[in-house]
Amino acid sequence: MTKTAAVLVIGDEILSGRTQDTNTNTIARFLTALGIDLKEVRVVGDVEGEIVAGLNALRTRYDFVFTTGGIGPTHDDITADAVARSFDVGIGYHPDAYALLEARYPPGEFNEMRKRMARIPEGASLVANPVSGAPGFHIGNVYVMAGVPMVMRAMLEQIAPQLPRDVAVTSITVEAAIPEGTIAPGLAQLQKGHPDVAIGSYPFYREGTANPFGAQLVIRGRDVQAVERAALALEEMLQALGAAAQRVN
Repeated sequence: MTKTAAVLVIGDEILSGRTQDTNTNTIARFLTALGIDLKEVRVVGDVEGEIVAGLNALRTRYDFVFTTGGIGPTHDDITADAVARSFDVGIGYHPDAYALLEARYPPGEFNEMRKRMARIPEGASLVANPVSGAPGFHIGNVYVMAGVPMVMRAMLEQIAPQLPRDVAVTSITVEAAIPEGTIAPGLAQLQKGHPDVAIGSYPFYREGTANPFGAQLVIRGRDVQAVERAALALEEMLQALGAAAQRVN
């Protein structure tokens, strides 16, 4: 069975629009390359109860959950406490995390707020952070990572060897300058005829062109030959409708 995953993005700054979430896209691409299906993404604010509720819902439904955000030194960084509550375990200073962080600061600068980054739920293992030192952690099927994109990417590289690998998803994108509504009936029949692939339609409008309305049609699947067969059938369908089809990266 193909493994499944979810992402829990944590932070008021995401919900307010102050910070744009790019981590979800990075994680999605990372999981796709491993052959793990990302099934759901949730965004919650810096409220412990909401984090716990979201985490409990996701970790019982999917094989893996990846969280980003809320593991820094400030008062609103409450992810570690929420995870401990979700798993019903205690939380305290992890000796390795504490020593790692203490060594990074000059004498007298490893204050109480910075020590917060060494607080890890009991039973969790550390996820190394080669960028800034403050670690993430792994407990059960949950990986808790930083919200800063550069740090989060580095943490993903650290946990990659721990994750299973399946056949990666192959995709082919076919673009045509034809209104989505025109191709909808044929596309539905095409999907019925190729149940072993997923076909998505993504319309666009390009102002200033002769045919501004069009669509990018994406065929995805783990069977390379099945994806190719569906792509060829799609191109034939578009040509029959008088549209010039072209594959794009």
